[in-house]
Amino acid sequence: MFKAKVIVKRRPSILDPQGKAVEIGAGHLGLRNIRDTRIGKYIEFTLDTDNKEAAEKEVNDYCIKLLSNPIMEDYEFTLEPVPPINHEERVSEKAEVK
Repeated sequence: MFKAKVIVKRRPSILDPQGKAVEIGAGHLGLRNIRDTRIGKYIEFTLDTDNKEAAEKEVNDYCIKLLSNPIMEDYEFTLEPVPPINHEERVSEKAEVK
């Protein structure tokens, strides 16, 4: 299994109205040195495969087809191996929390 961590950002050539709005808000709060604010997305998920190449391909497909807009956004990701989760242990952990 792998944990994917994806960052999606607008391309530098694309205006970021949300970033500009947040920057203006910072000014209203007295934060006068904030510049060039860009807003992006951070996404984490796990992949149930032990094949790193397959995981990379699936993350790329996920990013291109759903998580990003390839016309105006770029993305980058990392993959970290994680030990498989024993679903029976996970169910008992949830039962203990209740």
